[in-house]
Amino acid sequence: MSFFDLNCARKKERELERKLRANDREYNLSFKYATNAIKTSKYNFFTFLPLNLFEQFQRIANAYFLFLLVLQLIPEISSLSWFTTVVPLVLVLSVTAAKDATDDINRHRNDNHVNNRKVQVLIDEKLRSEKWMDVHVGDIIKLENNQFVTADLLLLSSSEPLNLVYIETAELDGETNLKVRQALTVTGDLGDDVSKLADFNGEVLCEPPNNRLDRFTGTLAFAGQKYALDNEKILLRGCTLRNTEWCFGLVLFAGPETKLMQNCGKSTFKRTSVDRLMNVLVLFIFGFLAFMCTVLAIGNYCWELGEGSAFTVFLPRQNGHDAAFSSFLTFWSYVIILNTVVPISLYVSVEFIRLGNSFYIDWDRKMYHSRSDTPAVARTTTLNEELGQIKYVFSDKTGTLTQNIMTFNKCSINGKTYGDVFDYMGQRLEINEHTEKVDFSFNPLADPRFTFHDHALVEAVKLEIPEVHAFFRLLALCHTVMAEEKKEGELSYQAQSPDEGALVTAARNFGFVFRSRTPDSISIVEMGEQCTYKLLAILDFNNVRKRMSVIVRSPEGKLSLYCKGADTIICERLHSSCTKLTNVTTEHLNEFAGEGLRTLALAYKDLDEDFFLQWQQRHHEASTALEGREDKLEQLYEEIETDLLLLGATAIEDKLQDGVAQTIEQLSKADIKIWVLTGDKQETAENIGYSCNLLREEMNDIFVISGNSPEDVRQELRNAQKSMKPGATEDCTFLPERTLGKSVKALADEAVNGEFGLVINGHSLAYALERSMELDFLRTACMCKAVICCRVTPLQKAQVVELVKTYKRAITLAIGDGANDVSMIKVAHIGVGISGQEGMQAVLSSDYSFAQFRFLQRLLLVHGRWSYLRMCKFLRYFFYKNFTFTFVHFWYAFFCGFSAQTVYDELFITLYNLVYTALPVLGMSLFDQDVNDAWSFQHPQLYVPGQLNLYFSKTAFFKCALHSCYSSLVLFFIPYGAVSQAARTDGRDVADYQSFAVLTQTCLLFAVTIQLGLEMSYWTAVNTVFVVGSLVMYFVVTFTMYSNGLFLLLPSAFPFIGTARNSLSQPNIWLTIVLTSILCTLPVVTYRFLLILLRPTINDKVMFKVRQAKASPPPLPRRARIRRTSSRRSGYAFSHAQGYGDLVTSGRFLRRPAPPRSSGFAHTGRATSGFSPMGRSAGYSPAERAQYAKAQEVETTSLQMYRTISDAAL
Repeated sequence: MSFFDLNCARKKERELERKLRANDREYNLSFKYATNAIKTSKYNFFTFLPLNLFEQFQRIANAYFLFLLVLQLIPEISSLSWFTTVVPLVLVLSVTAAKDATDDINRHRNDNHVNNRKVQVLIDEKLRSEKWMDVHVGDIIKLENNQFVTADLLLLSSSEPLNLVYIETAELDGETNLKVRQALTVTGDLGDDVSKLADFNGEVLCEPPNNRLDRFTGTLAFAGQKYALDNEKILLRGCTLRNTEWCFGLVLFAGPETKLMQNCGKSTFKRTSVDRLMNVLVLFIFGFLAFMCTVLAIGNYCWELGEGSAFTVFLPRQNGHDAAFSSFLTFWSYVIILNTVVPISLYVSVEFIRLGNSFYIDWDRKMYHSRSDTPAVARTTTLNEELGQIKYVFSDKTGTLTQNIMTFNKCSINGKTYGDVFDYMGQRLEINEHTEKVDFSFNPLADPRFTFHDHALVEAVKLEIPEVHAFFRLLALCHTVMAEEKKEGELSYQAQSPDEGALVTAARNFGFVFRSRTPDSISIVEMGEQCTYKLLAILDFNNVRKRMSVIVRSPEGKLSLYCKGADTIICERLHSSCTKLTNVTTEHLNEFAGEGLRTLALAYKDLDEDFFLQWQQRHHEASTALEGREDKLEQLYEEIETDLLLLGATAIEDKLQDGVAQTIEQLSKADIKIWVLTGDKQETAENIGYSCNLLREEMNDIFVISGNSPEDVRQELRNAQKSMKPGATEDCTFLPERTLGKSVKALADEAVNGEFGLVINGHSLAYALERSMELDFLRTACMCKAVICCRVTPLQKAQVVELVKTYKRAITLAIGDGANDVSMIKVAHIGVGISGQEGMQAVLSSDYSFAQFRFLQRLLLVHGRWSYLRMCKFLRYFFYKNFTFTFVHFWYAFFCGFSAQTVYDELFITLYNLVYTALPVLGMSLFDQDVNDAWSFQHPQLYVPGQLNLYFSKTAFFKCALHSCYSSLVLFFIPYGAVSQAARTDGRDVADYQSFAVLTQTCLLFAVTIQLGLEMSYWTAVNTVFVVGSLVMYFVVTFTMYSNGLFLLLPSAFPFIGTARNSLSQPNIWLTIVLTSILCTLPVVTYRFLLILLRPTINDKVMFKVRQAKASPPPLPRRARIRRTSSRRSGYAFSHAQGYGDLVTSGRFLRRPAPPRSSGFAHTGRATSGFSPMGRSAGYSPAERAQYAKAQEVETTSLQMYRTISDAAL
C-alpha cells in the first residue's frame, strides 16, 4: 500500500461527517477528499521487482533454496556446483513474476479504461469534457442517456418532468428493472441553464463514506434554507442513466470513497489448501532434514575420533581442523546433499501442471456458450486443484441462476387452464423451440418478442368470451407500469418489477393494449377500440396487504374495482358464490406452483355509486390525516376489498438459465452445500429456490428468520436448531485444533435427521452477523441443506462468505455476474464470474469465468476433481521418488565414514529430477483420470473424497515417507549385498564404488518408474512414450557419458569411464535389478489388493463398474417432466414495492405526453369477417367435452349472466 493510501486510510478513520461546497474546488481540496481515480493494481514499474520478490520469498521453500544457494557458494562444505540450485530457482521466480506481471498489467489496463472515460464537468461557467480521474468532490457534472454515473452524485436537475431520472442499478444490486430518483424542487429549477448552475453554491453536510447502498442522510443549505437529503435524491456510481436525456449532479463521493468501491472489498492473494498444507509439510521436512544431518554429523565426529586418525597419514588434516570442526562442516555438507527431500523442481512442476490444467478449462468445448460466443476462461492458474475440494457454493440469484426474464407462461380463467399444448390424442406435449407459436398478426400493437403456444387462448379472446376479456382488461388496468411510445405503434414499458411488465405485455398481445396514463386516467386499446378509463384510486401494495387494487370508471360510466395479489389473500375476500370456482382455480394454482411458477390471483367487483362516493370522502380524509394515516387507510382498503368475484389466476415463469435445476441437483449429490445470497425480496428468492430444486416440498421444514431485533433473531435461530436437533445444546462444538494450523477454532459439522432449508432477511442477517451471534447463525445454517439470504448488501455477501471461511474447515466458491457480487468473489477461496447482462465487473474480479451457471458442474465435478486428483497423485509420487532417492544417501553415509560422499554419480544427481523422472510424472499429472467425464456426472459422489482431503494429507504424506524409507533400504542393501562378495564372469571384482553407484541408480530408476505405472489409471500414447522414453534416455545418456571418448576429452568431468558397459553386461547385475524392483513393488500391490478387497473406496467401486462396462456409459435418459402439485404459493405481489401507487396518482412518475395516435388496428371481435373458429376454439376437446363449458356446478358470475342475456337476445 502506498503512502497516499495509508494517509487516506487514516483520514477515513477520523471523518465523522462530510462537508462540501458546490463549484468551490479550493474549499473542497482543503479536506483532502479522494479524487475519482480508482486503483486496483498492486504494482508499478518501480515497485514490481522488490514487492514481487518479497512476496515470493514469503514462500518457505523459496527462502530455503536461497539459503541453500548461499551454502553452495562456500567451497569447504559444498560438494555440488552452485548452478544446480540457482538455475531452477531463477526459473521458478521468473515464471511466477511473469504471471504476476501479466495479471497486474491487465488490472492497470482496466483501471486506465475506467479512469479515462469522459464526462462533462462544469468548470469556469463552461461544460468541459474531462476524464473521470480528474473529477473532484464538489464538481457539477452533466450525464446523458445511457451513460454510467461517474461518482456518487446529488441529483440537481433533469430533462424529465418534475426533475425525475430513471436509472438501472444492475451493477449494484443485480436488478435490471428501472428505478426512479427525483431532485429537490429548489435545485430542479436550475434546469440546464449553465450560468445558474455555475452560480449554485449550495453546501452539503452529509454522512461520511460508507458501504450502505440503501441509505443516505444529509442536508443541503442553499439560499438561507436547509433541505433534507435522502437516498431518493442520490445517484450512485455504477448505475446507468436510462430514458433520461440529461441530468446534472453534484459530486459527493469520488473514486475509492464511492459506495460501489466501498463494497468491492480487498484483493487478497489466494492460495490453495494444498499450498497451505505444503508449507506445513515443508517445515516438517526441514526439521527432519536437520535431524538427519545432525545424526550424520554426530556419526562423523565419532568416526573421526575412532577411525579418522588412521587416515591422517595419507590424508593430513588442515591446521585447526579437529573432529568437532569436521563434524560441523559435515552437517552443512549433508544439508546440501540431502536437499533433494524438497527439490526446487517440485515447484517448477507444480506450476506446469496448473498451467496445463488451466488450458483444459480454456479449451473445453462443452463449456463454450455458442449463443454469446463465450468460452470458459481460467483467469488464474494457481487454484485449479482447489476446484476439486469445494464444500460451499455461494451464488447470486439474478443473472446467475435466472435470466432475469419473466414470461407469461400459463393462466386459469373461469376454471379452465391455458398454456399447455396437446396432440391429437389428448396427450400433453413438452414445449420447446420447435413448438408452434401463437400468431399475433391480428394485433399490430403486439410485442414481437412475446411468445405463447396455446392457440386456444387467443381464439377465446377472438370469440369475445366475457371472462377472458375481463381477465385481460384487469391486467391492462391494474398496475403501475409507465408506457413510452416514441414512434407510432412502438410501445415500450417501464415496469417497477419485471413480473408486472410481463403481465401487461401479455394483456397487450392478447388485444388489451395499455397505451398511456395520466394521474387520473388510463388509456388502453381493447380489441382495436381506444378506451379511456378514469382512475379514481390506487390501493397500493405493501408487504402486509400482498395485493394491489385500482378503482376505475369505464367509458360507459360503470364503477369497478380490479384486484390482483397472492391467492391466499384474494381467496379470503371472495364472495361466497365463488366457492366452487375457487376450488377449481386452487387446483390449478397448486399445479402451477408445483412447476415453480409465480402465481397470482385476479378478482374484480362492481361498486355502488353512493357507497363509493362515501368511501372516497373517507379515503381523502384518511390520506390527509396527520396521525394514524396508514392504519386508517388500511382499514378503508379492507372495507372495500370484500365480496370480490374471482376471474382466474396467472402463472409467470422467472426463467432460469438452462440446466440450473440439474446442476444444483448434481452438486447436492456431490455433498456441496449451496447458499443463495441475493438482493431480491424474500418471496422472489423463495420462488426461485423452489424452481431450481434448491428448496423442495419434501424438506422436513424451511425456517424463515425475520426478527427485527437481536433477541428475536437469536431466539428464531435457536428454535430452528432445536427443531432440527432436539437434544442439541446451546454451546457450539469445535473441531480439535490443528498442528501449525489457523488459530481460530473450526466449527464441527452436526448431523441432523432429515433435510431443512433456511431463509433469512437482510435486516435479520445484519444482527446474525454480529460478533455475539455469528456462531449461532453459522451453526443453524450449516445444519440446513440449503440457505437463502435475501435483501443482502454486497458487503453482507462478503461477510457471510468470510464467516464460513473463518469457522469451517471447508473450501468456498462464490459465483455471480454483477458488481454487487465482486466483494464475495474476492473473499471466497474461488471466485467465478458469469459473463452475463450486468457488465463485466464480476468477471474482471474472478478466478474463472463462463457464460452459464450450468457449466459450474463441469468445472467442479470434472475439471476440479481431475485437477485435484492429478495434483495429489503428483505430490505423493514426487515425495516418494525424492525421499527414496535421498534416503539412500543417508544409509550410504554409514559405509563411507560420514564423509558426505554421494552414492550416485554427480551427473545422475543433476539429471534425476530434470530429465529421468520429469516427463513421466508430468504426463501422469496432465493426462491421468480415474474415470471419464460421463462417469463423473453419473457418480457425483466421486467428488466427496476431495472435500475430505483423502487423496493428500499429513497422514498420506507420512505413509509416503514410510514407503520411501522401506524402498531406500531395499535399494541400498540389496545391491550392496549383491555386489560386496560378487565377481564378474571373467573373475574380476565388481565391488567398486563406481559399479555400485551405477547399479544403485539403475535399480532406483526402475523402482520409481514401476511405482509410477502403478499410480497411473489412464494410459495414453503420450504417457507411454514419456515412461519408456525416460528409461531409454537414461541408458543412452549413461552409456554416452561413461564412454571412452568423453573421458579422453575431459577426464576430470567424466571419471566413470566404462563403468556402465562393464557393470550392465553382467547377468547378476540384472538379476539384482529385477529383485529390487519386485521387493519395492510387492508390498504396494499386496496392500492395494487387500484395501480394494476389504475397504473399497467410491473410486474403486466406480472404476470396477467402468471395467465391467468395457465402454463409455450410454447417454443419460431424458428426464420426463413431472407434474406435481404444491401447497406453496408464489406471488407477483411479493416482488412489488410499496409506494408506486402514490407516485402514479401524484403525476410525479409521468413522462412527457406522447403524440396523438390512432388505435393501431381495426376491431376484431365476433363480427370480424372471414373468421372461422377451428380446432379447439370451435368447441373440440380431446377429452370429448365442450371446450368453453364452465367448470361443473360453478355458480354463475355477473359476467357470465351478461353473456347468457346477450346470447339470448341474439
